[in-house]
Amino acid sequence: QIDPKDYTFSGLKNETVGRLPGKVAGQQFVIQDCENCKIYIFDHSATITIDDCVNCQIFLGPIKGSVFFRDCKDCKCVVACQQFRTRDCRKLEVFLCCATQPIIESSTGMKFGCFQYYYPELALQFKDAGLSIFNNTWSNIHDFTPVSGENNWGLLPETAVVQDYVPLPSSEELKAVRVSTDATKSIIPITRGRRQKNSDESCLAVFFAGDYTTANARKLIDEMTSKGFQLVQTKEVLMKAEDAHRVFQQSALEFIPLLEEGPVVALEFNGDGAVEQCRTTVNEVFSGTKVFVSESKASASQDVDNFYNFADMQMGM
Repeated sequence: QIDPKDYTFSGLKNETVGRLPGKVAGQQFVIQDCENCKIYIFDHSATITIDDCVNCQIFLGPIKGSVFFRDCKDCKCVVACQQFRTRDCRKLEVFLCCATQPIIESSTGMKFGCFQYYYPELALQFKDAGLSIFNNTWSNIHDFTPVSGENNWGLLPETAVVQDYVPLPSSEELKAVRVSTDATKSIIPITRGRRQKNSDESCLAVFFAGDYTTANARKLIDEMTSKGFQLVQTKEVLMKAEDAHRVFQQSALEFIPLLEEGPVVALEFNGDGAVEQCRTTVNEVFSGTKVFVSESKASASQDVDNFYNFADMQMGM
């Protein structure tokens, strides 16, 4: 028998509270009427609603459905979810991983950054919540109620550090979760999103489904970012043969048989020389693995557009 009280934080002031891995186990959770609290949900959940919270610092592990903030103000959050919505909120700062386009409504002073967080159970919790670490549209905000001449939202500084916003838990119980907010350890690859690109050269790399797809994609990200290239966006999505023709054009036939294995993982890197460096790295590091990489600087921007236009349609964006 489930007791709703085990899945609710209500009316708390100046407290540090949380749930350890395994304690929420996919149930829905409610947070309401909390003030000056530090709240940590180190588990996956079905949905979470957060109402009337003021000056709280909140971490929410992967949410299979939606997280909905209503009538909250001055809160700092780290959130991973399928859908993100706010209504009647003021001054929320959110490090976000969201599979669909985040929506704000009647909200002002909203700031967004890319989710960055790690603890040992987090990868499995993403799987349990049905979320891909590569599907993160954190910066693609839709303002449902725009006001002419005003901007209700913006992006956090690129230098923003999670720990300055949502500190590590200080209570003995929650310290048992081995959290790291070191960006290089983050379970979610850190992307530039909609920030201004540094270069007019981007490169598309696509890995096909297999035992090591995630590891390979992460390895290429590490190799490229260590050389100063920037990861703009990532995507994990199923493709059909006709999609392959549209995206991979002349080389489609080579890749079509691989599509039946499962979803592809695509990465966009940006920086002068990105195509050449990406091709070199793939040849050196992944010689036995079939990877699609843009042929040339000339075709690369079209590759990126073709792939992400297709992926956005797939995901109903």
